[in-house]
This record gives sequence, structure tokens and C-alpha cells, in this order.
Amino acid sequence: MFYLKKIKSIQELKDEIHQYINYYNKDRIRLNLKGKSPIEYRTLYYQKII
Repeated sequence: MFYLKKIKSIQELKDEIHQYINYYNKDRIRLNLKGKSPIEYRTLYYQKII
């Protein structure tokens, strides 16, 4: 990710990291999580237990 873009400032780097973390946790689809993102899977998992 960081090698593909020229980062011009620390703030821009922080923004890119924040966007990547959001993608990784909220949007990324995982087949081993039954085709759900990590947050969707955790939400369903805890709704069934609690």
C-alpha cells in the first residue's frame, strides 16, 4: 500500500493508515468468515451467543 503512493506529509500517511484499517476491518470480505467482513462476522457471532 505505502509503496504504491508518494506520501507527502505525516498527516497524509496517518490518513492512509486510517483508511486501510477501516477497509481491513469493515469492508474486506473473507471466504473463511462465510463471505462476511470481520465486523459483520463478529456482530453475528456475538448476537448468537449473548
